[in-house]
Amino acid sequence: MKIDMILGLQWGDEGKGKIVDVLTRNYDIIARFQGGPNAGHTLIFDGIKHVLHTIPSGIFHKNKINVVGNGVVIDPVIFKNEIEKLKAVGVDLKNKLYISKKAHLILPTHRLIDQASELSKGSKKIGSTLKGIGPTYMDKTGRNGLRIGDLEEDDWTNKYENLKNKHLDLIKNFNVHIDFDIEELSNNFFDSIDYIKDIKFIDSEHFFNESLKNGKKIIAEGAQGSLLDIDFGTYPFVTSSTTTAAGACTGLGIAPNKINEVIGIFKAYTTRVGSGPFPTELHDDIGKKIAQVGKEFGATTGRPRRCGWLDLVALKHSIIINGVTKLAIMKGDVLSGIKKIKICTKYKYRGELIDHLPFSLESKNLEPIYEVFDGWDDDITDLNDHKNLPNTFINYINFIEKQVGLKIKIISVGPDRKQTIIV
Repeated sequence: MKIDMILGLQWGDEGKGKIVDVLTRNYDIIARFQGGPNAGHTLIFDGIKHVLHTIPSGIFHKNKINVVGNGVVIDPVIFKNEIEKLKAVGVDLKNKLYISKKAHLILPTHRLIDQASELSKGSKKIGSTLKGIGPTYMDKTGRNGLRIGDLEEDDWTNKYENLKNKHLDLIKNFNVHIDFDIEELSNNFFDSIDYIKDIKFIDSEHFFNESLKNGKKIIAEGAQGSLLDIDFGTYPFVTSSTTTAAGACTGLGIAPNKINEVIGIFKAYTTRVGSGPFPTELHDDIGKKIAQVGKEFGATTGRPRRCGWLDLVALKHSIIINGVTKLAIMKGDVLSGIKKIKICTKYKYRGELIDHLPFSLESKNLEPIYEVFDGWDDDITDLNDHKNLPNTFINYINFIEKQVGLKIKIISVGPDRKQTIIV
């Protein structure tokens, strides 16, 4: 057996959680492989909205195992709150939720470092979610981190104290003022650790490979988006983990030759949260309409998302670096009622036409080149057959498929899990 994976191809917020939820019925194990509570995967079904930050999006299905992989960083306080919300709606987590012993823990002081670092940058801030993600990954690569497996050792509290004190000294060097009560933060952390210990800790790389050997079907769930990848995203306005297909190998302990389908998810338009270049961003009434109709606010931070036209240059970049095998297009319903819709097909970069992602996307170097399409007025939210979609939307899809050389196999026409067309 081999694993399949679902990845975002833009700057995150593409709708990965919904599609994982829809496809979970076809799998035995759902695994998150990177990121942390900076993710916000929204699922809507039975008229109820659920937002997951760390727990995989297959958790609402019976008899499915959900694993938080070693590449994920976990904030115990947020994790505890997430579990409590799931239990409140009747989700039984027993024998359904596992955590890799090699996953790293986000300490309260990681969040304080994140806050102090962002404040110190002033106008040059990168738009961090302030969840402590970057500082935790820094400790991971710096070989200072505290891991889930450490909680089973007698001296783990000493490790916590040593790392906490190191962080407090570091915070002083930023020369900014932030208010915090370290005793209160630590008490909340320890309370949450006692809670999290009820979850099953596993040697995840062994678990995944044994599961494959035994014929189990696994789907890996990515967080954020490919354009936020630490290597291949719009650096430095990126996240701190590998959001591409390669991240599933390192974040789960799966060999590259064990990867099967790579399902890439993108919106029919483009959004971005926080700072950073955005070539196709709209600053007019159309951009405002897309944001309003699409309810474009961050599921984690609540910040408004910047909206713009679909960027095929960036999309093709993500498809190539991930080895995407099939596509899912989201939120086509949001574009209903827009008379003319644009797609960016090339960049004019320093006077030259290019169709690949250059080193810098800063507007002073780059101008997007568009093709214009007729829009559609139809309400498509109740459709369940792709053949009944408006002809202009079908033309839009066909153009994208031809440009990127891949078929769109999933079409989302609304936020509910039922509003999904499988082609």
